[in-house]
Amino acid sequence: MPHRLIKTTIATAMTIGLCSSAYAATDLATQQQAYKAKLSQALSPTLAPAQNFDLSQMKINLPIPDHRPARQGQVMEIEVDELNDSVRPYTNHFWFYSHPETGAMVMASPNTAPTTKNSSNARSELRIMLNGEGTKVNPKHPSNNFVIDTHPNKQAYGAIGGQLSATVAVDWVSVSGDDSKFPSHSVVVGQIHGSSKVEPLKIYYRKMPNHEYGSLFWNYEVYPADIDQRYDIPIPIWGSDTLTKQSDDPVDGIKLGELFSYDVNVVGSLMTLTFVKNPGTDAAQTKVFKTDLSQPYPGHPIDQGYGSDNMYFKAGAYNQCNQGTAHPVWGTGCTNNGVAAGDYTQVSFYKLNLKQ
Repeated sequence: MPHRLIKTTIATAMTIGLCSSAYAATDLATQQQAYKAKLSQALSPTLAPAQNFDLSQMKINLPIPDHRPARQGQVMEIEVDELNDSVRPYTNHFWFYSHPETGAMVMASPNTAPTTKNSSNARSELRIMLNGEGTKVNPKHPSNNFVIDTHPNKQAYGAIGGQLSATVAVDWVSVSGDDSKFPSHSVVVGQIHGSSKVEPLKIYYRKMPNHEYGSLFWNYEVYPADIDQRYDIPIPIWGSDTLTKQSDDPVDGIKLGELFSYDVNVVGSLMTLTFVKNPGTDAAQTKVFKTDLSQPYPGHPIDQGYGSDNMYFKAGAYNQCNQGTAHPVWGTGCTNNGVAAGDYTQVSFYKLNLKQ
């Protein structure tokens, strides 16, 4: 009898534990939806993105050919003034629009499409232009870019440091691609781009097609004297950049459609990254990373840092899938069979704030 009683007690405890776990999961999902609904209250599905968000210092690249003669053969680029036009602010019903239910700013990109110079990956992505609306100043002009305070000519630039914050949900990433290469099944939702081919920051979301959860990580790109020796250093936040379809599901990660936030704050020479999973809920988790951009990244002596470089913020859906296979890292071998086949990426922004 005692033995049977113990077994019954254990079984009952296990049942209670499972019920509690299921309740907690349901409660979290409810809180997540409630917070998303709260953010949506400040957004209107009937307005263009530039009417819901302050895009007055931003232009956008889209994954389609530009139709204007001056940009023949180039990717579509919508300048600051057209994006923020007072009569007809720009929207694109496929790649850049306000979500018809939430009002979130949606940016999407197929696996293969026209893209910018020096890239094989298509994007719908905003680029900060510090000169702001109505200007025709070249994006490379110092007044459109920022530096850190160790730059030898810092007063010539549009800003010293700056802050970009976002609350975002990744709705979809490509289901095709070589899962042994970390860019496959991933999208970059925010970055700091340098003046050359290097980026001190790229924020990645990546999810295997057979997993329920995705991983969030960020990359620092080593900036050597010989640019051809540059390479990326992935830093995991939740989940891992090294997962394949054979890996266990990263249950500490983030599901498609779930909100997370990032804050990139460059003050002096210090870049502080703050990430929050489950924002606006009782289960919110925060992780912070600090990097001195004026110094070589610890343990990587060929890095010269970004103390003499100029930079700019970007945010959007920079699809990391392409059809190439030759490159050992970036040749992800994705197919491009269209949205219905899952060969695209999509990101929804519920907040996007620039202080610079």
